[in-house]
Amino acid sequence: MGLKATWTVLILGAAVTAASASQEANDALATARALIQQGRSEEAITELKRLAALDPNAKGVNHELGVAYYHQSEYLKAAQYLVRALQENPNDRDAAQLLGLSYYSVGRPADAIPALEKVHAWYPDAKMDAIYILGICYVLTERYPEARRTFAKLYRVPEDSAAAHLMLASILVRQGFDPVAENEARRALELASQLPLAHFMLGELCVYKADYACAVREYEAELAINPGYAPALSHLGEVFWRLSRYDESEEAVQRAIWLDSTSAEPYVILGKVFFKKRLWMTAEHMLQRAITGDPSNYTAHYFLAQVYKATGKPEAAEREMSIAMRLQEKQGVNQGRVR
Repeated sequence: MGLKATWTVLILGAAVTAASASQEANDALATARALIQQGRSEEAITELKRLAALDPNAKGVNHELGVAYYHQSEYLKAAQYLVRALQENPNDRDAAQLLGLSYYSVGRPADAIPALEKVHAWYPDAKMDAIYILGICYVLTERYPEARRTFAKLYRVPEDSAAAHLMLASILVRQGFDPVAENEARRALELASQLPLAHFMLGELCVYKADYACAVREYEAELAINPGYAPALSHLGEVFWRLSRYDESEEAVQRAIWLDSTSAEPYVILGKVFFKKRLWMTAEHMLQRAITGDPSNYTAHYFLAQVYKATGKPEAAEREMSIAMRLQEKQGVNQGRVR
């Protein structure tokens, strides 16, 4: 065989070997994807790491490892591989989205923003969790105007409108940014003085500060604009109860029930009012009605225990208090701001 023929054989052999290796890599990636889709991410990771050991430069391995670790909720490891995937392919949209969500999940909103901004640029009109999380990351990094613009676009309202400011205020409250939320709600009222729910939110913020006189003013202002809003009446009744204005509390809550008899909250408040008035049977009835509508209501079980204790029913009192304590323990950190 001549030299030329020998080189031809070697080149063909190398090409066949390369093609075989490429096919093996593709097969391994396909297997890993299938495993991830089946919820078998740990097995997928094993397969991908075997492939990476054979070919450290195999395309797609970093992407799939990032996806697999994300599905395992190992977000820092996921981010490590997703960063590499984006370095290999800056237009890897799935990698960018999962990278942003991974950083957010481990409490690194500033690091999440660049990846999520890319996603937003790629899908400017989409309604996606990633874009909502981008807005939350702006909130957490105190970039409030950008947060407002993001949420306004997501909810299709003008970014400088009263609705956009009130929407941002609502999100800020849930994140615990009360002073900024108050500013946003007041800005909403400056733009639209008759805007429903703005005074209601300000009333909630007053309650969180235990400024009950302020809360009464805000709830009454809400009801002047929005008289059919049952939660405003219920919350006003709760504030009157805290101020020991029991007759006014009863009146407000009864009006709430006429508007919406399905909510447990007004029945709890009525139970507390009648407890204070020492009308034990009526209090018991109201609290039992509340529990029927919301069996996991801690306050209803707690006050029902107090009613049973006051009426000489120690076993029933102990049962209700035990339920209340279990609910308190279970709900613990999720209780947030208990009314």
